[in-house]
Amino acid sequence: MTFIEYAKCSTCKKAKNWLDENGISYETRPIREENPTAEELKEWQKKSKLPLKRFFNTSGNLYKELKLKDKLKEMSEEEQFELLATDGMLVKRPLLISETSVLVGFKETEWEELLR
Repeated sequence: MTFIEYAKCSTCKKAKNWLDENGISYETRPIREENPTAEELKEWQKKSKLPLKRFFNTSGNLYKELKLKDKLKEMSEEEQFELLATDGMLVKRPLLISETSVLVGFKETEWEELLR
């Protein structure tokens, strides 16, 4: 599994601790240094079965600075994937990517359900 994180993110730290406490092995990938590509994001979104909107870090400063709450409605899905691929800080994290599933954000009950 790949754990995509922003090291300073408190939710990422919680998720990482949870994985460690539960003996789940993973490789980490820093989202700022290794921003997901549009192709990766498309694949993950399909695998997650979540709406694309859930992949945006809506509480992030960059999201707010770019006023994306209003702009996303006007953008095509393709444009949204391309935008997400420009900066890892736009992407909701942590992301946990496995062969069969993708978890976006950390909700302990969701993670438990999928990983146990």
